[in-house]
Amino acid sequence: MRYYAPLALLLAAPVAAQDRPVLEVYTYDSFVTEWGPGPAIEEAFEATCACDLRFTAAGDGAALLSRLKLEGARTDADVVVGLDSNLMQEAGETGLFGASGLADVNWDLPIAWEDDTFVPFDWGYFAFVHRADFDAPTDFRALAESDTSILIQDPRSSTPGLGLLLWVKTAYGEEAEAIWDGLADNIVTVTPGWSEAYNLFLEGEADMVLSYTTSPAYHLIAEEDEGFTAAAFDEGHYLQVEVAAAVASSDQTELAQDFLAFLSSGEAQSILPTTNWMYPAKTPEGGLPAGFDTLIAPEVALLVPASETPETTDAALAEWLTALGR
Repeated sequence: MRYYAPLALLLAAPVAAQDRPVLEVYTYDSFVTEWGPGPAIEEAFEATCACDLRFTAAGDGAALLSRLKLEGARTDADVVVGLDSNLMQEAGETGLFGASGLADVNWDLPIAWEDDTFVPFDWGYFAFVHRADFDAPTDFRALAESDTSILIQDPRSSTPGLGLLLWVKTAYGEEAEAIWDGLADNIVTVTPGWSEAYNLFLEGEADMVLSYTTSPAYHLIAEEDEGFTAAAFDEGHYLQVEVAAAVASSDQTELAQDFLAFLSSGEAQSILPTTNWMYPAKTPEGGLPAGFDTLIAPEVALLVPASETPETTDAALAEWLTALGR
């Protein structure tokens, strides 16, 4: 008999695994890297759900929405993680997303949050990151007039790229196209996503890269390197809130809502600051990790209301394409 019992267990194990419900989560590339939050989030959620959580990387945030729109209701995704506050209006108008099932959550965000579809999971301010010994410009006009080289992301595929577009537009309004005219010769390249731009920066391809005020925390905490900082711009900095949402056509609606609730839990939120290197949407009981207190704190937060982002984006994108096409 002693041989039959292990054999039975071996045979039973795969069957049990196959019987677990699968939750398909589409997200952006850096979320699922070995240093990103994906692996820890997956392990922690699977410990509670008796399910198989599967991440699929689909480029950067804006590319993620484009894929969802192409796939429509036939998508394999049950949940999407990594859209942002600038894409919420466009995403909501697709009709592809269902109710989050969350209510009465006391978010720790710089803005009030009332939305029954999109769940915030972290936030931050866009900024140009540079080496600490580099004398950085302190506004976009000074940047455009300088020889400073920069790496940015494409606003059509990247949420940071879109954020920069709206940053310049909210700061300069009708003068935004002139600002882009001036910036054109500062731009080394425009990458599809954040990861490509940041890797080029680390390889020494430019003086500054579009990223977040929180990015230097990665170098300080994970690498014990104090040699990076973010440039504080006098115009203020553009705010980004990253969001997740359940897909309306999913046959795992309850499990999808369980995952969104888990993302807002202290366990998940405590993972994000030192893996996604952003501020958590709910501050964990233990507070933020040491080192976050060294980051620049923008005095002015810029943000286009969600209902106005499609129209503002169209105008800003046209100005950007015209200026960079000359």
